[in-house]
Amino acid sequence: MLNTATIYGINGPVIYLKGNTGFRMSEMVYVGKEKLVGEVIALTKDMTTVQVYEETSGLRPGEEVVASGSAVSVTLAPGILNNIFDGIERPLEEIAKSGGAFITRGVTVDSLDREKKWEAHITVKEGDFLRGGDIIAEVPETRAIVHKCMVPPEVEGTVVHVVPDGAYTIDETLITLQLNDGTTKELTMTQRWPIRVARPTHHRFPASTPLITGQRIIDTMFPIAKGGTAAVPGGFGTGKTMTQHQIAKWSNADIIIYIGCGERGNEMTQVLEEFSQLVDPRSGNPLMDRTTLIANTSNMPVAAREASIYTGLTLAEYYRDMGYDVAIMADSTSRWAEALRELSGRLEEMPAEEGFPAYLASRLSAFYERAGMMHNLNGTDGSVTIIGAVSPQGGDFSEPVTQNTKRFVRCFWGLDKSLAYARHFPAIHWLTSYSEYLGDLSPWYQDHVSPKFVDYRNRLMALLNSESSLLEIVKLIGSDVLPDDQKLILEIARVIRLGFLQQNAFHKDDTCVSLEKQFLMMDTILYLYKQARALVTMGHPMSVLKSENIFDRVIAIKYDVPNDRLEMFKQYHRDIDAFYQHVLEKNA
Repeated sequence: MLNTATIYGINGPVIYLKGNTGFRMSEMVYVGKEKLVGEVIALTKDMTTVQVYEETSGLRPGEEVVASGSAVSVTLAPGILNNIFDGIERPLEEIAKSGGAFITRGVTVDSLDREKKWEAHITVKEGDFLRGGDIIAEVPETRAIVHKCMVPPEVEGTVVHVVPDGAYTIDETLITLQLNDGTTKELTMTQRWPIRVARPTHHRFPASTPLITGQRIIDTMFPIAKGGTAAVPGGFGTGKTMTQHQIAKWSNADIIIYIGCGERGNEMTQVLEEFSQLVDPRSGNPLMDRTTLIANTSNMPVAAREASIYTGLTLAEYYRDMGYDVAIMADSTSRWAEALRELSGRLEEMPAEEGFPAYLASRLSAFYERAGMMHNLNGTDGSVTIIGAVSPQGGDFSEPVTQNTKRFVRCFWGLDKSLAYARHFPAIHWLTSYSEYLGDLSPWYQDHVSPKFVDYRNRLMALLNSESSLLEIVKLIGSDVLPDDQKLILEIARVIRLGFLQQNAFHKDDTCVSLEKQFLMMDTILYLYKQARALVTMGHPMSVLKSENIFDRVIAIKYDVPNDRLEMFKQYHRDIDAFYQHVLEKNA
């Protein structure tokens, strides 16, 4: 018999139940006649507090609240990919069929299609002893991803019955286990898992492999590891969403979970339309074949916005347990923090900095802590990489969400308003950004790209830092009074900024660039700097060097050298040598 109670008070999405209800902490409940979904968030012997994940207009004291007997959980089974959910894993397509364009209150739809039959290949036989995480069946979920149905983490036993290969729904029994206590348990393709509990793993690996995105300023200058964490902070219009789109499309992650948390409805509509049209460059299939979207727009209830982050995390961990590399795009964690602030205010908790709750830092750390490269219970290796956009008001990076996020992520891609307005994309500023993964990933770059890769990257950063110092002098006294060697640094830094850091997402060769091409571009730029510096040392003025047009030719490498014609870089070395000889002869 499930516990019930009656509503005593209502404060926005928060409702209060008087007396000892018998409810449990974090239990899911159904509120009122429309059975709105809620979660128990506070308990005392005299009062139970529930946050409701739907609009509470029209609720009245005295209406009944019914316990579900379990925590807020998601359904894990084939059908998650190529789907769009709201913040508590209700498919928007099914909601639209029953309630139209807007989510109606109390709508009850199954998270996944329970009628569809999936072709299952059973991978175990009678007599096998199975532990939590072991794979029992493989199901082609999409053209890109094979879904691996697993034993729930807390279950182990001996297989006593197995069905033959064939088509089954997600609720039909595939195998029967005899547990250690003698009872039997039927396993289907479906698991349920509470969203606020991390799924167990065997152990965590240190960062050692980069998530390759094809974006030069990320892969070369500020790399992120598989299983790593990154923040993308930036003001309005600086390109947070577009940066995440590029990573989602081009990174070497197997699966993308995109969480639109509190974003504008028109922006989420654009995301949904664009993602459904994108083609996966690796397979030629639609990108949605390996993508799940969680849409929780700004006009949806704040409590569901707070839950959407955990829903996406749990889906990601489930695919990680199968041995896949998963990348989460959380856009944006600031809206999630604002939902925490609103709920905290409703609960009359003591506010901390800028009204955010005192536990903001611990919630952020718990979120990012669930990332990692893991050795799973079934012996496979998988990773969850979290890339969280941060939307500081007015682009102020000193506000609490940005500052607390910096404490828990190891990669910080600071977007700059002036770069974005100058049409320099990605607008990641090289002086405010950093990556703590560079040292961890250096051995990988040495083994897989070139032993010189990290050295070249550091030399480019040194030139950009020198440019920053020189520009302060130029502001005061102008560039004409600088010596030629410093004018050369300014010119080479311009080549680095325009020819290497700036990238055109709409150009077929520049939208995604291999690490090999990135290395050859650095090599060419630094070779030009070496030869030009030799000429300047001999006394040749920068005005002569700039008249030769070689600097602009090197900037155009990103367009002029196709990704499948990397041998053309040798010609650029010959052109730089010819430029060197020509200047020598001209001024002999």
